[in-house]
Amino acid sequence: MAGSRSQSSGLRALRPEAFGADPSGERMARIRRSPHFRDGVFQNPGGTARIRPSGSTRDLAKIYFDKDSRSRRAPKGTIPVHPTTLADISRPPASGLRLTWMGHSSVLAEIDGHRVLFDPVWGERCSPFPFAGPKRLHPAPLPLAALGPVDVVVISHDHYDHLDLPTIKALAGTDTLFAVPLGVGAHLESWGVSPGRLRELDWHEATKVGGLTLTATPARHFCGRGLRNTQHTLWASWAVAGENHRIYHSGDTGYFDGFKDIGADHGPFDATMIQVGAYSDFWPDIHMTPEEGVRAHLDLQSGEATGVLLPIHWGTFNLAPHAWAEPGEWMTDAAAAAGQTAAFPHPGEPFEPTGEVPTTPWWRPLTSPVTHHWTRTAKRGDATPAPEETLDLAGDR
Repeated sequence: MAGSRSQSSGLRALRPEAFGADPSGERMARIRRSPHFRDGVFQNPGGTARIRPSGSTRDLAKIYFDKDSRSRRAPKGTIPVHPTTLADISRPPASGLRLTWMGHSSVLAEIDGHRVLFDPVWGERCSPFPFAGPKRLHPAPLPLAALGPVDVVVISHDHYDHLDLPTIKALAGTDTLFAVPLGVGAHLESWGVSPGRLRELDWHEATKVGGLTLTATPARHFCGRGLRNTQHTLWASWAVAGENHRIYHSGDTGYFDGFKDIGADHGPFDATMIQVGAYSDFWPDIHMTPEEGVRAHLDLQSGEATGVLLPIHWGTFNLAPHAWAEPGEWMTDAAAAAGQTAAFPHPGEPFEPTGEVPTTPWWRPLTSPVTHHWTRTAKRGDATPAPEETLDLAGDR
């Protein structure tokens, strides 16, 4: 028995710190009491979601390792990152609401006098190891230390491209609060965040931070960081309401009917930050395409093309078989078809959703030809099928 204990301790010592910690004690007891936890795991809205790639592993590998496909999944040159400065984000937004997309799903939201940082990832790789895994395609727009004070950090779930060990450890040394889904607090505590700074929520639970109300809302995804995925940490989208503005961050999610309920309960929103990258036919239940992202935004807005949609979860890491620029191109067409304003800031470029919204397709000079396999329309209600075509974006201004 002593030998067994020694072996177990040795295995724990070899466990990468980035794996975090499994929930236990009262946290695990609270998880078991959740109405969304059944048969030992958290359940998705709308039934079971496939979290493993469907279809042939051989087909998936063929796409990933194909030379031409691989070249399309990265930019052809340097991504034009906006040189964000403290001056950019130190002046209060004139409208009371400003968003700064830092790349992938990381967004600084300045809302009604408060600063909210969603899914901050400043690390070089979204991986438990510093020497392997998807590497950034562009640098962070500014050093984390130059961001200034943040009132609350909001985490959508515990995957590496949303919950980043070096970023959290740096923020652990500040006095910011953390709003996280149920169970995720175990990771943060193991990395030095004190329990008193955690607001750990189940779906439909809310917490107050100053004049903001943050509500964890459902999403259709999954969780896990280690080799043994226990499914004991929840995933969530987030609705944030201030005195004058409301915003929504989708985290990672497949499309589901629950967006309508979220919009009815917490909307309409001045801006939504919607996951539209890293989709694939191999995992259709857990990530949205740009077309589904527009549909989700409209659901959140009670069917109206109002507010501003900020596409997130694309452009920074190579995480799926689709072409690097495809989410931007597809979102451009899908939003135009719906008559919906979509924002396309450079990484690090602040903008106010009620002011001038950046819409220039900045990615076009950097991309290989993109095959348009979706319907291309000019405006809402003019849905005419288009044949599959390849567009040379570098020459299509």
